[in-house]
Amino acid sequence: MKSIYKKIYFFLFLLLFSNLTGLADNSNGSITGTIIDKTSKEPLMGATIQLEGTSIGTVTDLDGNFVILDINPGIYTINIKYISYTPVKLSNVTVTKGQRTVLNTEMVEASLALEGVTVIAHVKQNTDLAMLKATKASLLVQSGISAQQIIRTQDRDASEVIRRIPGISIIDGKFVMVRGLAQRYNNVWINNSAVPSSEADARAFSFDIIPSSQIDNMVVVKSPAPEIPADFSGGFIKINTKDVPGKNGFSVSVGGSMNDQTHFRDFLYSPGSATDFLGFDGGLRKLEGSYTNRLDNDNKTAVEHITRNGFNNNWSVKTKTPIADLRLNASFNHKFDLGNGKSFAIISAINYTNAYKTQNNMLNARYSLYDVDKDQPDYKNKYTDNVYNNDIRLGGMINFTYMPNDHDKYEFKNIINQLGQSRYTTRNGILFNSGQYIQKQEEYFYSSRTTYNGQFTGTHNRDKSKTDWSIGYAYANKNQPDRRIINREENGFAGDPHEGEMRIDQNEIKRFFYRLDENIGSATVNYQREIHIGNLQPTLKAGAYTEYRHREYNNRAFYYRWNNQNLPSGFEYMDVIDEILIPGNFGTDKVYIYEDTDNRNSYKGSNILAAGYLGINIPVNKLDIYAGVRYEYNNMKLTSYTTIKDWKTKEYKYPSNHLFPSLNTSYKFNEQNQLRLAYGMSVNRPEFREVSNSVYYDFDLFSSVMGNPDLKPAYIQNADIRYEYYPAASEVISVALFYKRFDNPIEWTYIDNGGSYTYTYVNAKSANNYGIEVEIKKNLDFLGLKNFSWNFNGAYIKSNVQFEKKSQDKNRAMQGQSPYIINTGFFYQNEQYDINASILYNRIGKRIMEVGNADMTEGGSINNDFPDTYELARNTIDINFSKKFAKRWEVKASIRNLLGEKVTFVQYPKFFDKNNILQERTQITKQYKPGRNFFLTLSYSLL
Repeated sequence: MKSIYKKIYFFLFLLLFSNLTGLADNSNGSITGTIIDKTSKEPLMGATIQLEGTSIGTVTDLDGNFVILDINPGIYTINIKYISYTPVKLSNVTVTKGQRTVLNTEMVEASLALEGVTVIAHVKQNTDLAMLKATKASLLVQSGISAQQIIRTQDRDASEVIRRIPGISIIDGKFVMVRGLAQRYNNVWINNSAVPSSEADARAFSFDIIPSSQIDNMVVVKSPAPEIPADFSGGFIKINTKDVPGKNGFSVSVGGSMNDQTHFRDFLYSPGSATDFLGFDGGLRKLEGSYTNRLDNDNKTAVEHITRNGFNNNWSVKTKTPIADLRLNASFNHKFDLGNGKSFAIISAINYTNAYKTQNNMLNARYSLYDVDKDQPDYKNKYTDNVYNNDIRLGGMINFTYMPNDHDKYEFKNIINQLGQSRYTTRNGILFNSGQYIQKQEEYFYSSRTTYNGQFTGTHNRDKSKTDWSIGYAYANKNQPDRRIINREENGFAGDPHEGEMRIDQNEIKRFFYRLDENIGSATVNYQREIHIGNLQPTLKAGAYTEYRHREYNNRAFYYRWNNQNLPSGFEYMDVIDEILIPGNFGTDKVYIYEDTDNRNSYKGSNILAAGYLGINIPVNKLDIYAGVRYEYNNMKLTSYTTIKDWKTKEYKYPSNHLFPSLNTSYKFNEQNQLRLAYGMSVNRPEFREVSNSVYYDFDLFSSVMGNPDLKPAYIQNADIRYEYYPAASEVISVALFYKRFDNPIEWTYIDNGGSYTYTYVNAKSANNYGIEVEIKKNLDFLGLKNFSWNFNGAYIKSNVQFEKKSQDKNRAMQGQSPYIINTGFFYQNEQYDINASILYNRIGKRIMEVGNADMTEGGSINNDFPDTYELARNTIDINFSKKFAKRWEVKASIRNLLGEKVTFVQYPKFFDKNNILQERTQITKQYKPGRNFFLTLSYSLL
């Protein structure tokens, strides 16, 4: 463990060093300017500017700006090129010593392909215009978002960024749903390499891990293709971090934010370790020994030692008043001209966030069957929670690019993020179980997550062929050291001397430890070549991919017992923190620890994936036909432990191999209009955790979660049709229809244990998912609103899951699927005054978050159904503003969730009343106020 953190320290030191070196060069003279599209006036990011006859040049930045420093005085010819635009040559440009020459240039989009023109530039996709062009030219059905739009929306992390893409919704602020399909149906790659699941109990990637400042662009591919892994159905999400900088620069920013439900209010917390502010525990919460060294509960010496010294025995809870969240960021970019057409570039960033979030007076309830006779809800649990979160994020990125010539490029990309979450929760309420039991619970929770993604890649362009390859490594760790739970109940015995007092029972003070480690190694190679067959010029594609994944999950569990004979009378009614859990009470004859670890809740697994593909793209006049097939061999092995105390194991194997055909076609009516048709087959394989027998208690659900070893892969048939209209270079109007047919879809359900729930995974019989997506990006100049633009994307989605007749699950919509999604926003961009502003609106329709079950027995009644739980729709409005001034300064301000609507989860129990009339009621299962967020950031650029 120490070695891992040493690597983190070294990596962050390297980032800091790179950010503090390489400031501006002295120069003889310089050339600066801005390159824009002549029609739309949009800045062109990635245009190349080169002094003819020399190797001196640069590339425009995000705003189309460029600067070339240290130019010897003289008269030059300047060549400006940008992909799909007519090149510009500027003659007799004079450079004077100590002065700046300004060249502002407008470029015209080429109407026809330019024969014989080679654009010597790395094609960037971090502007809206570039992303739109990439979407238009793609052989696949895809949508994307660029760094330019990220800057305008001021989104803080990848989860906020990706929700701006059509058909995307977010669950729990971090998990992505595409076209109404749960996160398990998505596949996420960073820089063309696979990433581990960030969650121990779900097949999911937590998008809040990645800061938006590290993102160059994000693309969601929605149609299968031979070069893409087959294990996705909702979306194949590609996150690309920044690479070759548009210009040299060094910048720092400092920001703060406040939430009207959190800041300037009391915030409860448990004291942490000295390194909590860096996002990981420094050893305070560490369990003495390893995860495999089980405590001998009969060894009194060992029990007393562990009770006194094996844990952090500080149970105190303190109060502070957060004033504001803190956000820091620094970045350094530099491109080195090595002469003879060679160049080397470095881009790096380091970021830090310390944020607080409070959820006060949160209703949290569970229900039995609706009480038909009294026409009122019948509670199982009714609690009020107060949740205090402190989240730390420390992240870094450092990417190197070497270009020995115009045709070859080598990259070494690294991204690392460390997240720590400290949470303290109080829970007060009633447990209804053959009576009413007033309870008070406390949870001390700490979790840290480490993620690293690294790739070494090469791209080689030749006259009619292209080869690219990648070797990647990814690591994910999730550590929950010393999760502590205290559960007390009120003495309800009438006449008892302690009637009405809160009592702690044996085994109701618990401590849990778990750790997840996952490693992925991958390698891929892709080759494509243009060939000539008569009048046809098809492109052949072929490639191979291999991936090895290893995961290990370990847990330990303890609770406290005591001997009443050696403790004061009424001991159980004393204050747990100040009077019970104190050193004077510790001992095997008083209060002592007892290990209750169940080895069956730990597991380890490995997965080997080997794939190869062939594809051909055949352009026939205005028609493009891209067809191919992908073969995948996958072998997952899970090692489960079969006994509670011993380390006896049983190995489960899940081998599979399959061919996955796909077809993507597009017909271009003209340069502005095209129609796409796509079909493909894909798969959704179970994850390690989902087939493991291990059980985990979820405090938020107050229920257990376990896997299902009998899960089978789901196979999906996907079909898409999309019409695209491009009125201008930066505008698009598109309408898409999609349909998906699932065999054996994997769904989340629960089992009623007569007072408690166990959540698990099952294969349904089949499912259908279909809908329509609309996207509009339009400048508003035609309305006389200069510098204004409007973005809109929306989706209307329907789904239906069919279960076997013997199942207790009823046919329903897919879990997490919203019937509609709306994203829209107005943007204002004034280049003359360096002002950007936007107002954004988002609404996600009511969706199933927890599935119920039905009474499917012979003669069963709807009165015995447990209803589904829905998250209700709510409206969110964000407002953003930014202004640059004095050339190097920028201020940004934003308001998130301006309306501050409550987050509400409900059930709709149905029943036949005494008159045999079908009735429906509403009962709230969870409700809280997320609050409004206010952000202010000040940035300074040294270059």
